[in-house]
Amino acid sequence: MVKITFMGAGSTVFARNVLGDCMCTPALCDAEIALYDIDGERLNDSYVILSAINKNVNEGRASIHTYLGVPNRKDALRDSDFVVNAIQVGGYDPCTITDFEVPKKYGLDQTIADTLGIGGIMRALRTIPVLEDFARDMEEVCPDAYFLNYTNPMAMLTGYMQRYTKVKTIGLCHSVQTCSKTILTELGMEDKLEGRTELIAGINHMAWLLKLHDKDGHDLYPEIRRLADKKNREEKHKDMVRFEYIRHLGYYCTESSEHNAEYNPLFIKSKYPDMIEDYQIPLDEYPRRCIKQIEGWNQEKESILKDGAITHTRSLEYASYIMEAVVTNKPYKIGGNVLNHGLIDNLPADACVEVPCLVDGSGITPCHVGALPTQLAAMNSSNISVQLLTIEAAKNRDRRTIYQAAMMDPHTAAELNIPDIIAMCDELIAAHGEYMKEY
Repeated sequence: MVKITFMGAGSTVFARNVLGDCMCTPALCDAEIALYDIDGERLNDSYVILSAINKNVNEGRASIHTYLGVPNRKDALRDSDFVVNAIQVGGYDPCTITDFEVPKKYGLDQTIADTLGIGGIMRALRTIPVLEDFARDMEEVCPDAYFLNYTNPMAMLTGYMQRYTKVKTIGLCHSVQTCSKTILTELGMEDKLEGRTELIAGINHMAWLLKLHDKDGHDLYPEIRRLADKKNREEKHKDMVRFEYIRHLGYYCTESSEHNAEYNPLFIKSKYPDMIEDYQIPLDEYPRRCIKQIEGWNQEKESILKDGAITHTRSLEYASYIMEAVVTNKPYKIGGNVLNHGLIDNLPADACVEVPCLVDGSGITPCHVGALPTQLAAMNSSNISVQLLTIEAAKNRDRRTIYQAAMMDPHTAAELNIPDIIAMCDELIAAHGEYMKEY
């Protein structure tokens, strides 16, 4: 019997998707499922909902157990085959609010703030110490388990685990699976979806759709470039930043425009305030999204708990497919986040990169991609420098390196001078209190 442990099971909607997928998978449907969280109310919500899915779609074949708080963490992890990580240290309130409100005092606007920028740096710094504890426990009680990380900032957290622990770690995101479908749909090229082939590589949230061909092998990029340029010139829409990438860099990117607007110094600029409207950039998008999700979840929970009528169909999330491939030796291809050991020739070897990976009974095998076009490698490298410095700061508990990471961040450095960057970092560390006590 397979054992699957879900860290951060209070992330109920995501736990439902991933573990519901497992219950819909014959090789995993009778798994032992361990739900771990430090929030008892949210943990119980997940237990009730997953139990309903287990009953309604899985004939009760899975066994589900809850583990609350740090004293029970080792028991949750003990003898696990797969550990899914979806924690959010500090949550929306207070930590996400702090990550947005303090930088605003310095004139620094953000959209999502969970991957790069000063928000991404702070999120990594408060999460890595928790992952260190997870890793120590896993090395002791489930040393052969795979750690499937879904928590952002993906490259920083996954890169830390891969470089400084013995845990078999892969970083997983949602954006690779939907990238080519999104661009073809947005441009009215849905007739090219069936049978298409693609190559995607780069870093998480900034991996590049390097090749896209239709079922007959025809290159779709010439038409994509023409239509994307036309659409950006003629109408306002939500994906304008990525369409500008196509126009100026030649390629489309995996993650959304609201994310990518803050990964470079080109779009959110106090000197050019009109660009926010011109490129439909949703400042403060993540706090709004969190509030909406909390309200929506409370309504959904009430409905589910009232009648228990919940079902599930298998989603596109990679986790269950990875587990199935490892357990059954049935090969499956993913886009995974791994250390750049001989994969992308013109990015640093200690970077965490997102590349095609083959999964089967022997494990997860990343594929060599070669060199990226120089302009794409340059964009990735500007983000990688911040990621590597943040990992170093967390490893060494060194505030000076935190300053350096913020100084190298493209958006932060384009807006603030060094004294303000240092003052902002100090204020954020102080505001996060216990969550940043190590620094």
